[in-house]
Amino acid sequence: MRIAVVMDPIERIQYWKDTSFAFLLSAQARGWDCWYIEPEWLFFADARPQAQAAPITVVDRDEGFYTLGERHSCDLTDFDIILQRQDPPIDLDYHYITGLLSLAEQAGVVVANRPDAVRAANEKLLAQHFPALCPPTLVSRSIDQLHAFAAEQGEIVVKPLDAMGGSSVFKIHEDDINAQVIFEVMTQDGTELVMAQRYLPEILIGDRRVLLIDGEPIDHALLRIPEEKSFRANLAAGGRGEVVPLRDRDREIAAAVGPWLAERGHWFVGLDVIGDWLTEINVTSPTCAREITAATGQDITGQLLDRLATRVQK
Repeated sequence: MRIAVVMDPIERIQYWKDTSFAFLLSAQARGWDCWYIEPEWLFFADARPQAQAAPITVVDRDEGFYTLGERHSCDLTDFDIILQRQDPPIDLDYHYITGLLSLAEQAGVVVANRPDAVRAANEKLLAQHFPALCPPTLVSRSIDQLHAFAAEQGEIVVKPLDAMGGSSVFKIHEDDINAQVIFEVMTQDGTELVMAQRYLPEILIGDRRVLLIDGEPIDHALLRIPEEKSFRANLAAGGRGEVVPLRDRDREIAAAVGPWLAERGHWFVGLDVIGDWLTEINVTSPTCAREITAATGQDITGQLLDRLATRVQK
């Protein structure tokens, strides 16, 4: 197998918790030929999707955890599998990259997650295909609607639709003196959509990241617990992680959404569950595999690679 991972610059990652790095480790352990591509290296020429690509070797250690070979141009069809692991924001450039990867997929390359599916999905809105599983939610640019929603729910959280890692998430009480200015800033004075959801006090216990592989849940989740005096559980926002077994409710949610997601080509997914509620469905570059693997010994990323290998047409 020849696999390429399209990812943000590897020199910036924290390898001990980076899921893209875990995919490279798992592929290398299988004897696959591993290649590294940064998003800016993709292009289309001579009627073919192409990229600058470098062979890569990885080692699970602090110093010298990767080695890149000489970078050169190649056709994307030279690869059997391409993993798109670029982090949000999902801007126009990201959309263009999914378009280039769609051309590779059309030519027979297995691309995960499927670029057309990723391009069509917003990780905040995707969960709203299953509103019965989600807390009360409002998506609007109307400041009046946001005030009314806060009054109805008592306490809400407001977040942008295009951010990640707990960035720019606000908790607002219905009588919050700062509510007006927060709504103005978040919506850019009523011109941009934002998401508001009922505040779930269970977040103080933690937010559960449930990983799905081809629609099926891994049997452990990463419980992300907020710092003291914080309600944001994201690891990037200072939360700490604890690996825990799946609950029955986690499995119910996974069973409801997993097959639907897999059918559309979302083969590696991270569900965010607070209490009994689904809050987000992460499909661009889901994380937390490294933490669960370290605690359980499960080769989570390898399981996905084995599933993708069955889709390769030889």
